[in-house]
Amino acid sequence: METTSPAFRHTLPLQLRFNDIDLLGHVNNSVYFSFYDLGKARYFETVKAQNIDWKKADVVVANVNADFLSPIYPGEPIAVQTCTVEIGNRSFKLLQQIVNTETGQIKGVCHTVMVGFDITAGRAAPISDEWKEALCRFEGKELRKK
Repeated sequence: METTSPAFRHTLPLQLRFNDIDLLGHVNNSVYFSFYDLGKARYFETVKAQNIDWKKADVVVANVNADFLSPIYPGEPIAVQTCTVEIGNRSFKLLQQIVNTETGQIKGVCHTVMVGFDITAGRAAPISDEWKEALCRFEGKELRKK
């Protein structure tokens, strides 16, 4: 399966660890989520130019859906690619994929909904203009829902 999704402006090479491999000789499905989390963290740090205070998290994961398309085997060169596909008032949607960087084969796809969060009140909140502007600027296009 080749990449047919939006252009990804953020790619993070991944290093497989010994404990990522299960008894079937491939990366355990649960590890894919660690890869997506690492990709999200680096993506956000890049988008916000390192101006993230994780102790004051103003966006949190609300929903994650993942498709496992092909096993990842030891020695495969892989990377996680991340992009924002839509921004609403109280949430934005991420698309991620894990890809073999030599063949272009997509190993897994993840759709995540991030919601604004007021850590003091402990509840959902609108996405800040700072986040909206940073995401659109990084992706090079307007992503806000009309």
